[in-house]
Amino acid sequence: MGLGQMIYTLADMPMGTAGMIMRLKAQSSTRRRLLDLGLVPGTVVRYVRQSPLGDPIAFDIRGAVVALRKVDAQTVFVDPVKE
Repeated sequence: MGLGQMIYTLADMPMGTAGMIMRLKAQSSTRRRLLDLGLVPGTVVRYVRQSPLGDPIAFDIRGAVVALRKVDAQTVFVDPVKE
């Protein structure tokens, strides 16, 4: 399903692109919160919006728009996909 390109973090995705979650580097309560928000391996997310100052970043996750702090987005690794 991936495009065979490099794997990068949600924070590094270009706006308007999509990626399939490959793994989470977050630990303990942050990891649990990200998993509860639907950021589980195999889920496709799309970068939809960024705040004027660049933090937080909004992603479409299974039909819901969720804003993540950049520090949390840097712990989620994705493989680029075509929509």
